[in-house]
Amino acid sequence: MDGGELADAERRVWAAMPAGTRTALADLSGADLRTLLLTVARDRAATVRPSDLVRRWREDRFVRPARADPRAFAQAEARMWQLLPADVSGVELSPVVPVGTCSSTAPVSQNRIVTTMRASEVLSDPTNALAIEAAVRRRRSSEVHLAAAHRVLRAQDFGADASAHFRLFALVSSARDAGSGVTQARLLIRHLTYWRTVLAELAPAAGPQLHVTTFDDRVVRERLVDTVRPALDGGVVPLVDEPERSRGRGYYTGCALRITVLGGSLEVGDGGLTDWTARLSGDAKERCLVSCLATERLVDCMPD
Repeated sequence: MDGGELADAERRVWAAMPAGTRTALADLSGADLRTLLLTVARDRAATVRPSDLVRRWREDRFVRPARADPRAFAQAEARMWQLLPADVSGVELSPVVPVGTCSSTAPVSQNRIVTTMRASEVLSDPTNALAIEAAVRRRRSSEVHLAAAHRVLRAQDFGADASAHFRLFALVSSARDAGSGVTQARLLIRHLTYWRTVLAELAPAAGPQLHVTTFDDRVVRERLVDTVRPALDGGVVPLVDEPERSRGRGYYTGCALRITVLGGSLEVGDGGLTDWTARLSGDAKERCLVSCLATERLVDCMPD
């Protein structure tokens, strides 16, 4: 549901409520509002019949199982974990995160998030959650590199044949700025090298490519030329400049990444530099790089 549809639904619902309802609810404390919503949920759950569950299972895209074979992407993810450098810490994320995890760190509408009644939201992007964990760990470590594999749920409609939930394998790195784009270049080399290794081993015949775009950052552009690109020369997975890309501007800062297969026609991953750990820690010198890959999309391109 996009912003326009939700706005229409909001107007319709509030118009049907008794006068003063919206103000009364807004004046409730967080704890009292949760109590009210949980009471309503309990009362509605008490009316659910087994036949209702079967109907919802068939019709509700949020609850339908994915079509992918879990054995296939479990094998792929197991190898992806094995290929990670030893200094990358694995994180088993909770299915829920604090409400506002995405919208407060990145320009993402809360309408695209499945919000719960307990001041939390269903995990929709592991990179946002890992950024919070990275900001916490940075207090005791000079730099942090984290990875997570998680099934995420998103509220926007991806089409009749698309699942609302899917698995992502995500990386997040955070370190203090060393000046002249050195830190950004080092983090970019780490992530790009890892994804190149994964693609070269798991899907070499699928025409994998890594794409890079700079957004109005001269220093990062220079480091891509004199540091990052030389480090990524060679191999079966090319690093392709994508100067025409505009998607992600404002979400990523300075540089964006894209992972594709089938000669660039199918996107299987995305990422870029962000200011998330800088904002979370209140330290403008903090640098953060996030990237992720859709495991099920990759598996579809792997040989049987």
